[in-house]
Amino acid sequence: MKQHAILLADLGLGDSGKGTLIDYLSRETGAHTVVRYNGGPQAAHTIVTTDSRHHTFAQFGSGTLVPGVRTLLSRFMLINPLNMLKEERHLRTLGITDALQRMLIDRRALVITPFQRALNRLRELARADQHHGSCGEGVGECMADSLIYGEQLLQAGDLRDRVITRKKLRFLREIKQMELAELRVLLPASELTRREMAHFADDQSIEDCVEVYQHFASQVEILDEIGVGAVLAQAGTLLFEGAQGVLLDENYGFTPYTTWSTTTFANAYAILREHNYIGEISTLGVIRTYATRHGAGPFPTEVPELSPLLPERHNTWNDWQRAFRIGYFDLLTARYAIDLLGQLDSLALTHLDCLQALPAWKICHSYLFQGQPDDLEGYFEHDGRRISTINLPDIVDLERQERLTRRLLQCSPEYLTLPKRDPASYLTLIEEQLGVPILITSSGPTAADKQSRR
Repeated sequence: MKQHAILLADLGLGDSGKGTLIDYLSRETGAHTVVRYNGGPQAAHTIVTTDSRHHTFAQFGSGTLVPGVRTLLSRFMLINPLNMLKEERHLRTLGITDALQRMLIDRRALVITPFQRALNRLRELARADQHHGSCGEGVGECMADSLIYGEQLLQAGDLRDRVITRKKLRFLREIKQMELAELRVLLPASELTRREMAHFADDQSIEDCVEVYQHFASQVEILDEIGVGAVLAQAGTLLFEGAQGVLLDENYGFTPYTTWSTTTFANAYAILREHNYIGEISTLGVIRTYATRHGAGPFPTEVPELSPLLPERHNTWNDWQRAFRIGYFDLLTARYAIDLLGQLDSLALTHLDCLQALPAWKICHSYLFQGQPDDLEGYFEHDGRRISTINLPDIVDLERQERLTRRLLQCSPEYLTLPKRDPASYLTLIEEQLGVPILITSSGPTAADKQSRR
């Protein structure tokens, strides 16, 4: 049997249906392993089965409902064992009793502790109306710590050693307490603030974590580099499941409304190169028939009036991301995402069943800039104030990306409007404008709602 790796990424701002595609591909290809190549416990990949079972995957791969499919959490993943054990309990209610036995974790994966998660939430509370739209799971906090403290952070490979785990937890609580002291003056007097600060007042919390982490480590398989390589060398199909969306990338997204994660295929390719993968590689981009954004940040095609027409069962207002926003399809941001990925073999277009709920079939083909045309140089291809393309940066430059964000906030969309007749015309226009064939369409949440166009 040949080797085949299918790399999947969301071309938008998340919530395009990556999980449902991984579930579908797990069934269609007979994949043996789903590799999570970025992100952490903030993922929310919702799967509904044909027999009406439902689960929102955060750390387990979205192929877990398919018997025998394993999850490999790569070295680029951040894990929260406490959340994972809770997620496993829900999987048991669905009849999945071996999810932990099918869980493989690279020993280098960082562990998000309760102290990092709490300080992440407190920072977002301190931002008040300047919030970034954090998911509140501590991913950014842990990543920032890793840049400063490196090997002093807790890793998956430490969890079986009680002494090392306790030492690193004490270190992390100490540094987070010092950071909290500087932040305290900005915090609102609220129940949310009190709840998160309580994590630093409980002296028993470290010992509780040590016990739970020891139990967790005994239930999963923690792999060294040789073990990871053995998984990747197996014959059959590997599915690389991305988290969030390309437009949220830490280096190339619209700063500061981004994630602390590389959401392009860069991590997936790095894993394959490190282990000398010799099989076939295919790339698949997932995108909705309309645009969405959960949380703050630029969203040129947003139309608030669409929200009641397209209700979201699983994406609702929460204390951290806040509102779920909806708008029309945006060709400019989709092209930007494809350019960032570098190579894209095909598309999966989801939420095709929602097209009829839209009052019109509109696709944004350009922006009108409200500022001075001179401000657009280097950031966009444009004709006067009319923008046709968002330019890629030459190098990683977060200040440049922040300036780009400020300009996007001054843009309004211009649309093509299609007759509301045959959805095939909508698909054809997207294929032509993006220059990538649509391989899979999805008209609902289950695998049975997917259709291959090959």
